[in-house]
Amino acid sequence: MKINRFMIAAPKSGSGKTMITCALLQLLKDSGKNVLSYKCGPDYIDPMFHKKVLGVPSKNLDTFFTDEKTTVQLFLDERADGDFAVLEGVMGLYDGLGGIYEQGSSYHLAKVTQTPIILVVDAKGMGKSVLALIAGFLQYDTQHLIKGVLLNRMSKGYYDIIKPLIEKELSVKVVGYFPEQKDIGLSSRHLGLVMPDELSDIKKQLNETADRLKKTIDMDLFIDIAEDADEIGDSGNADVYNEKNTGNCDQNEFSQNKAINTVNIAVAMDEAFCFYYEDNLRMLEKCGAQLLYFSPLHDTSLPEDCDAMLLGGGYPELYARELSKNVSMLNAIKKAFIAGMPTVAECGGFMYLHTYIRNICDDTDEQNKADVQNKADIQNDMNKSKLVGALDGGCHFKGKLVRFGYIELAEKHSNFLPPNEKIKAHEFHYYDSTDNGADCIATKPATGRSYDCVISHDNYWLGFPHLYYPSNPHFAESFVRKAYEYRRNKNGKLL
Repeated sequence: MKINRFMIAAPKSGSGKTMITCALLQLLKDSGKNVLSYKCGPDYIDPMFHKKVLGVPSKNLDTFFTDEKTTVQLFLDERADGDFAVLEGVMGLYDGLGGIYEQGSSYHLAKVTQTPIILVVDAKGMGKSVLALIAGFLQYDTQHLIKGVLLNRMSKGYYDIIKPLIEKELSVKVVGYFPEQKDIGLSSRHLGLVMPDELSDIKKQLNETADRLKKTIDMDLFIDIAEDADEIGDSGNADVYNEKNTGNCDQNEFSQNKAINTVNIAVAMDEAFCFYYEDNLRMLEKCGAQLLYFSPLHDTSLPEDCDAMLLGGGYPELYARELSKNVSMLNAIKKAFIAGMPTVAECGGFMYLHTYIRNICDDTDEQNKADVQNKADIQNDMNKSKLVGALDGGCHFKGKLVRFGYIELAEKHSNFLPPNEKIKAHEFHYYDSTDNGADCIATKPATGRSYDCVISHDNYWLGFPHLYYPSNPHFAESFVRKAYEYRRNKNGKLL
């Protein structure tokens, strides 16, 4: 399949990848290209910015979560010849598993998908030293995938001097520069960037950034690099993926006649709960589920006739007061959970099911305090917001990362996974629970260290880890099957 493509990567985090990626997406969209976007690694917020530009979901690709062949198939799924794809890297170009392995890095993804790389270098405060930096990255590029360099936070005057020097000495194209933008930027908080819908002028910012970038780059060179990318796989791979990675879904009795047997999964989706991998949601649909989106913040009840609940991650701590006031929704979720409705809750969704969230930590700084609580409440360090209460105890803000990084999860007793199988996941949370569960064993792939986590039973899987279903499609199949069994028992007959 011929997918025109390039990856925006950088030597380190904080180099401006997301802002420049979004600006390029806007420029390509304006030029009439059928633009698609991907994010390397387990990131939820950057894809939201991509979607804000394109109006269609962005997908995650990760070579730790899936093997090389599956990663390519996920890349090609639902794509067509001539599409134009922009991939945004993660961290530094060569930073992978454990910070030292290639697996999981932007470079590994580029290598697996044979995607040309545009290296965005934050050149502020650098002179000729920028050549040494670029030279090192080029030397490490064994596949010769770096096809261009963009110099971020550089003045026009110095760009005119340094560009010919880079191209002469390093034999790599300089595709442009971008001056420092003091009036445009994406602010961060404890889980990454502030989400796009929280920025009232985000569309204006992205359009303004695109307009400015257009004046300082060679857009034709970007397009040439993308169009020079080799064909990848073949047009049949996406169908092979759909069959291979939904296991026996199409043979399950609940999906023999989807018009009749579709089950309904209520998916929490609003300002507080919005961290979902696009391929997770699509996999549930391919297994026969209809997704019914609802808002724990704004709705008063679960969607009508739902058979399961999916409570994803997000920022419930920032909306704890509003969530606690929506008593009708809290009671509806608790009632459904106690009645045995199949439930998967990850990170923020897991926190939401507790009896309370306590946002204040004695040893955190004032800036982080202000991020999770109104200033008027900072002095009250016993502040607790009452939540669903399906789980005893609560979640407490720790003021620092509690757990971070990739893990592999195995159930001690088979509930959602076949015996002796694992699913891959990622953790990134500043809160801890009074009961993190002990029904699964999490293993850190880089070190082999393991620990207990997750509360798992016949009908629920609850914990901090964010799962990636394509790493083991049996999880999605089991969840949908449990929803079907719940629906059948609820109605007293086979639908």
